Amino acid sequence: MAYVKAAEREQQIIAAAIRVLSSVGVPATTLRAVATEAGIPLGTLHYIFPSKDQLLQAVISAVIGEISDILRADLQTDSGVEHALRHGIGRFWNRLVENEIGLQIMQYELTAYALRTDGAAHLAAMQYDRYSALVTDFCERAAQAAGERCAVGFDTLGRLALGIVDGLILQYAARPDVDRAHRDLEYALDMIVLLADPQKVARTPR
Repeated sequence: MAYVKAAEREQQIIAAAIRVLSSVGVPATTLRAVATEAGIPLGTLHYIFPSKDQLLQAVISAVIGEISDILRADLQTDSGVEHALRHGIGRFWNRLVENEIGLQIMQYELTAYALRTDGAAHLAAMQYDRYSALVTDFCERAAQAAGERCAVGFDTLGRLALGIVDGLILQYAARPDVDRAHRDLEYALDMIVLLADPQKVARTPR
């Protein structure tokens, strides 16, 4: 087997794990199945990820990194919070919901698996803490760049935006009606923007 740097091997394993998890679900995923998908010996996988928990943590981090990249791609940060929400969440929906619904289902299964498995609840907490923090930071940076303030705290805005979009994803997974999903997403974004009520901050005269 050709030599592969540890960092490259780790990414290879994570990508294989995401494919397996999205295909067969979290409970049915084994380290052996991931090793087979990655085309490596099981011992090599165990060396990099000694436990399933450690591999799942790495998967969560990789998925969050992908979401972050999509939210920020082509974003005009100084256009304000409303633009950031509509542009970022719209791109996320088009790229990672409509085109990657298996990935979304896998993330919900990961939450349920963690909450039902002794000693794994921290994975669910980490997953949602990081999702929420991602949206919070995204909105706060847009507000700062545009000189805006919002009517609610950015942490509250992040949690509520995440909760609303989460619910729409589940409905889309259950009944994948593209037109309905787009209409509902637009209404949801209208509500989130109304709650945020971004306003320009008056500049203090020198």
